[in-house]
Order: sequence, then C-alpha cells, then structure tokens
Amino acid sequence: MIVVIDYSVGNVESVCKAFRHIGCEAELSRDPARIAKASGLVLPGVAAFGYAMEALGDAAEPVKEAAESGKPILGICVGHQLLFDESTEYGPHKGLGLIHGCVVPVPPVQTVPHMGWNLVELPEGMGLFAGLGPAKHFYFAHSYHAEVSDPQATTARVDYGSLLTASVQKGNIFGVQFHPEKSSRQGLQVLKNFHALCVEREA
Repeated sequence: MIVVIDYSVGNVESVCKAFRHIGCEAELSRDPARIAKASGLVLPGVAAFGYAMEALGDAAEPVKEAAESGKPILGICVGHQLLFDESTEYGPHKGLGLIHGCVVPVPPVQTVPHMGWNLVELPEGMGLFAGLGPAKHFYFAHSYHAEVSDPQATTARVDYGSLLTASVQKGNIFGVQFHPEKSSRQGLQVLKNFHALCVEREA
C-alpha cells in the first residue's frame, strides 16, 4: 500500500488516481499508523512552501521518521521542495531537512511561473527513471527550484537557459519538480518505478 500524504495542498487525490490507474493500491491519509504501515509514501503539493509546511503540520514527524527508517518517499512539485532544508519563498522557511539544499526562485531569464513541457536529462542509476532512456519530456508548473548541496544526492536536470534540478535521489528519498501524474506515459512510468522500488524493499 502506498500512502499519499493528505494535507489539502493542491489536488492530492489526482496522485492517488494516477497510482490506481496503473494498478497500484494507494490511499490518502495523514494517520501516523497508516504512514508506518505503508510500503511507500508520496508527498504531493501545489502551494507556497511555507503554507505547505504549515499544512503538513504534525504529519511532518511521521513522514521524517518513515523516510529515515528506509521507507521510500516520493516528493512531487512542492512536496519535492519540502524534502530540502529550507526555502526563501515569501521569507525563510524550514523544510523537512531530508536532503541538504535550499529552494530558491527560478532565474529571471525564465518566465515565471514556468508552466509547460520540458526535456529532462536522465542520468543512469536513478531508480525513478528506469527504462526511460537518456531524456524525456515532463510537465512542470513552478516558480521556485531546489539548489542541491547534498553530496549524497544524485540529480536530473532541466535546461531553462541554465541547468536546474528537475529530480533528486538520495537513497530511499526521491523528489520530482515536475508532475508525473500530468506527464503522459512517461510520468506514469515514473510512478510505476516508484511502486516497484517500494515492492522491492518489502521483498
């Protein structure tokens, strides 16, 4: 069972529907007991960083404990940003601190909010992108991005005139700035790959 964290930031139900569409059992919950029993966690979100952290509230600690125990966790869009130490969006805000780095504005050479399809370079060895080849287009909608400073993290990049982080992996912790649930077949493959990583850990 994959648990999508329910914290009312964006259309979290659409992520559940995407997992169900590919045949994966998923439920929407913030119950610590359900989080503890899940094979993997998904932290979605469409909102400002500070608001999202406030909305996550007391669910933050069970999510951190699960991630630190080795349970796979996937952050999507703002959920991806929450994985980092902090953000400068509307003032300084602390994140979950699971990956070292800071969330900062997309450079002004790019129109913001940036919305649309972009080609992501996919390095070998990132489990989320197994079977997708060296690059694929994904759908983005954001004004901020993560500057990753964690030496243990691997990143996939997108070119907005400068290379920015599109995805990050640190052990069992995964993040994507784009929306896999809105990214056609390649987005669904990302969700399938995450589910496969959850199943593999439980085997």
